[in-house]
Amino acid sequence: MGRVSLYFLLLMKALDMKPYNRIAELKRIAYAGCLGVIGIISTEFGIIGVLPQVASHYHIAIEQAGLLLSAFALTIFLLGPFVVLFTSGINKKKMMMVAISLFLVSNIVSAFGPPFWLLLVFRVLPAILQPVFFSAAMGAVISQSTKAEQHKLMGIVIGGIAIAQVTIIPLTTYMSSLYGWQTSFMVQGLISLIAVAGIMAFIPDMPVTETPTYGSQLSILKKPRFIISVAMNVFLISAWFSSYSYFADYLGKAKMMTGEQISYMLFLFGIAGLFANWLAGRLLSKNIPLTTAFFLLGTMVLPIILQFSGDNFLIQILVIAFWGIMYGPAFLTAISYMIDAAPEAPEFANSLQSSFGNLGVSIGTAVGGWFIANRGINDLPWLGAVFGVLALLMIFFRVVLDKRLAKENHQNSIENANMSSYANAQ
Repeated sequence: MGRVSLYFLLLMKALDMKPYNRIAELKRIAYAGCLGVIGIISTEFGIIGVLPQVASHYHIAIEQAGLLLSAFALTIFLLGPFVVLFTSGINKKKMMMVAISLFLVSNIVSAFGPPFWLLLVFRVLPAILQPVFFSAAMGAVISQSTKAEQHKLMGIVIGGIAIAQVTIIPLTTYMSSLYGWQTSFMVQGLISLIAVAGIMAFIPDMPVTETPTYGSQLSILKKPRFIISVAMNVFLISAWFSSYSYFADYLGKAKMMTGEQISYMLFLFGIAGLFANWLAGRLLSKNIPLTTAFFLLGTMVLPIILQFSGDNFLIQILVIAFWGIMYGPAFLTAISYMIDAAPEAPEFANSLQSSFGNLGVSIGTAVGGWFIANRGINDLPWLGAVFGVLALLMIFFRVVLDKRLAKENHQNSIENANMSSYANAQ
C-alpha cells in the first residue's frame, strides 16, 4: 500500500506544478488526464486479475465471466463514436467529470456483489462515456501542442494505463486473494473518487469555442489510409487481449502460480509497461509505423518464449517483464497510428481508436474464451500471434499506399509546376 501511495504522491506533485509557460500548463493537463485514465483503466481491466474468483463465486465458466470485460469493450465500440460526436460541443472538463463519476457509481454497486446480470449492467454503463473521457483528455493536449510535442504529452496521458497496471490491478488482485473479489471494486471506487477530485482541482475549465461539423469529422471514414489504420488497430489490440484478458488464469493453470505470485507478476508487468510507454513516446515522434511494428513483433515472439520457458518462477519473471515491455505501448502506438492517418480530425480519430480498440478487446477476449473452451489454455498465446501477423500486414499495406500516394502527389506537383511555367511563358 505504501508503494501505491508513493506513486500517487508523485503524480499529485506533478499536477501541482506552476504553469510558468505553455509546456508546463500542457503537462499539468496531461498529468490530470493521466489521473483520470488510472481511474478508468483500474475499473476496466482490474477485473482481469479476479476473473477466476468471480467465475467461482457465480458458479460460471471462465469464458462467461469474461463477458464482464468483453461486454464493456463491445459497448464502447458500438456507442463510442456517436457519443463523442454528440458531446463534441459540451465543455470538456464537465464531460470528463461526468464520465469519471459514472465509473465511481459502477464500482460502488459492484462492490456489493449483486446478481451477475446486475453486475454486468453496471459494468456496461460507464463504458458509454469512456471514449468521451479519452477524446477530451487527448484533445486538450493535442489541440494546443506542436506535432513534436504531441506524442510525449499523449504518452503522459496514456501512461495512466501502465500506472494502473503497476499499482491498482496488482493491488486489487492481491487484496482480493486475501479478502474476496469484492475488495477489488472497493479499491477501484476509491481510485475513481481520487480521480474526480484531481480533475476538479487541476484541469481548467475547457469550454468548446469551435465545434467541428459532423461532416468534416465523418469524412475521414472515406479515406483508404484511415480504414487500413482502423483494421490494424483492431488486430493489434485483439492480438494482445486474446491472452492478456486471461492473464491470471493462464499463469495459474499453465505456469502453476499462486494468487500472490500472480499479483507480483501483474506488478512487474505494469512496471515493464510503464518504462516501455515512456520509450515508445519518444520513438513515435521519430517514426510511427516502425515503432508500432517493433512492439507488435512481441505478439509473435512471446508464445515461443512461453512455450519453452516451463514453470520455473525465476524464469517467468524475465518472461513477464518481456511481455509487459512489448504490450505496454499497445494503446499509445494504436492511438498515434490512428491520429497520424487523420490529422484533420484528431479527436474523432482518437474516439474511433477507442471504439475499434475496444472492439479488439472484445474480439480478443471472446475468441480467447472460445479457444480456452475448445483447445485449453496452455497454447492460448499462439492465438495472439495470428492476430499479430494480420496487424503487421495492415501496416505493410499502409506503407505501400503511402508510397503510392506520395508518388502521385509528386507527379501532380510536377504537372502543376509545368502548367504554371507554360502559363507564365504565354
